[in-house]
Amino acid sequence: MNKAKLKASTEYNLDVKIGSASFTGLTTVNLKDITVVPFERDSLLKIKHFQVSVKVWPLLFGNVKLSTIIMEDGKLNLSSIKGVRNYEFLFRKKRDSTKKSSANLADFAHNLMTQFLYKIPDDLNLSNFDIAFHDDTNRLNLQIPKAVIERGKLYSTILVNNGYATWHIAGNVNTSDKNVALKLYADNKKVELPFIQKKYGLKLNFDTIGTELKKEGQSGDETQIYSSCFVRNLLINHPKIASNDIVVPSASIDANVFVGENYVSVDSSSVIHLKNVSASPFIKITLKPTKIYELKLRTDWLDAQSLFNSFPSGLFESLAGIRVSGKLKYGLNFYLNTKDPANVKFDSGLQKENFKVLQYGETDLTKLNQVFVYTPYEKGKPMPPRTVGPSNPNFTPLDQISPNLRYAVMTAEDPSFYRHHGFVEESIRKSIATDFKEKQFKRGGSTISMQLVKNVFLSRQKTLARKIEEILIVWIIENNGVSTKNRMLEVYFNIIEWGRNVYGIGEASRYYFGKSPSQLTIGESIYLASIVPKPKSGLYSFLPDGSLRPSIHGYFNLIGRLMASKGYTPPDSSAYGFYTVRLREALRPKMAPVDTMAVDSLNQEGDADAGVGPMQHLNFLQRLFGKKDTVKEASEKKTVSKPAADTTAKTPKEIRIEKREQRRREKEKQRELRDKGLI
Repeated sequence: MNKAKLKASTEYNLDVKIGSASFTGLTTVNLKDITVVPFERDSLLKIKHFQVSVKVWPLLFGNVKLSTIIMEDGKLNLSSIKGVRNYEFLFRKKRDSTKKSSANLADFAHNLMTQFLYKIPDDLNLSNFDIAFHDDTNRLNLQIPKAVIERGKLYSTILVNNGYATWHIAGNVNTSDKNVALKLYADNKKVELPFIQKKYGLKLNFDTIGTELKKEGQSGDETQIYSSCFVRNLLINHPKIASNDIVVPSASIDANVFVGENYVSVDSSSVIHLKNVSASPFIKITLKPTKIYELKLRTDWLDAQSLFNSFPSGLFESLAGIRVSGKLKYGLNFYLNTKDPANVKFDSGLQKENFKVLQYGETDLTKLNQVFVYTPYEKGKPMPPRTVGPSNPNFTPLDQISPNLRYAVMTAEDPSFYRHHGFVEESIRKSIATDFKEKQFKRGGSTISMQLVKNVFLSRQKTLARKIEEILIVWIIENNGVSTKNRMLEVYFNIIEWGRNVYGIGEASRYYFGKSPSQLTIGESIYLASIVPKPKSGLYSFLPDGSLRPSIHGYFNLIGRLMASKGYTPPDSSAYGFYTVRLREALRPKMAPVDTMAVDSLNQEGDADAGVGPMQHLNFLQRLFGKKDTVKEASEKKTVSKPAADTTAKTPKEIRIEKREQRRREKEKQRELRDKGLI
């Protein structure tokens, strides 16, 4: 004990005191009046009486297997005040100047499980033990009047915050067979965690949650751990997940975790159960010599209605009540070698067999084919509604929109629109690779189909649930003939934002150029395509005389050459109409002088409010399905001609800065288009 006290003091700054200690027989130790106080911190632990017995046979082999624990009148106090924690020592790394040989993960996992099981006593009698935590704003107190393990049965009562709630932990404990099963539930109510909600904004409660360690052992070079977890009536609410409560009636996983010498995996024999449907996951992380991530998920053929019925309530509001027939089958395959992210593998697909929508739920997706009223939102506030139909003088049928504009926007936003079924898998793959290399998530890259669904059917709240809902609706529309591609494109052009309170191409063409959409030139069309990602910055692209800023000259060449390669426009050596674009004269007096570099910075960003086609790509979780875009654009990798910077009334230093910024922007645009699969 003196040795342990010294180690606690020198290595962890803990003052450990024991009032008295004695043996009872050969294998039992009695300790009284134990205190643990970190140096210059709040008291951490007090125990009035602690008795522990160990088994003799494992002790002969150097293993401490607990037999009996008796603990009376104890308190564990955890505090974090103004960043000062009395449990800081738990996170302190030991200094070791010697370089250790790499450990075998399989052996480490086996030893860890063995020690865990050995530290669970065959018999436990705990009375009056309190656990308290408090920080600058939160307090949590758990009182355990009684906890018992006897004849393999465990039962415990926990009083939360002085009787606010009463929880129970019950289960079976059989460490000799490596089987432990526990469940947590409350008296006549849900288990609630207000502490988590207050600290992290996550509302979380459930009826019962449980876990079971079924068996553990070694097979060859692997440690195999067979376990399961379940939850009943789980409720989750967080603004990043969904806008309202999500309720999961029943969910569980049979998780078979296999640990090898250099990897950890959830084996494909594992099964996820969500209400009435099941799926088989495979997850593997290889740590050396190269870190590799693998993920697979598959289902068998599922009854389509059972699948939709298994969606948690509150998750997909627009699909609530939908009635379908037929079968569906899903498969996902992902592989990323961190040393070679450019060759990441990703494929995802939802197959159908005799699938039909018999009745739409809260939202009728055939709305796309009818005259309807579209209400745009800006910063959560509704703007004046627009009728998408002939009664609106600004509504423009697709055949009355200049081909220049149609092809320019599709080239910049979604070049394979008429070929894909809602998603471009290759674009997702490139997005994953780029996001990994740059260690951050980027926006953009949605197909026109996804942008359309997001604007017509869904709220503007950016949540994970809304993104998955968007994917499902796009799949239903694109794979079940709900609407034609031409009609989807027509609605898209008539609702997307092109400026502040400028919605639809009819309004946009008259606002910027005083002409109808059918009269738009190639230059005007490429300009309008350039502001789709950032429509509110549209006027910043112009100089006070109504001509375009030189900084977007390179963009015109990139889009123009892509269009020319596909026969959408003749080849042009004068930047595809860049020099002929002129802003409507009535708008020019509204333009205040703006710093060029600030404008360029604005034009590079995506528009959080617009909700349409930013030039950057979306992150992995935001896009899941898609068909591979096999179009090759290798011929587009040509050098972009660089226009001379505007040098009027500028110092040599200002000219150098502008030229440098211009080159940087051109490289950025090239990278963005390359990431989208356009070049």
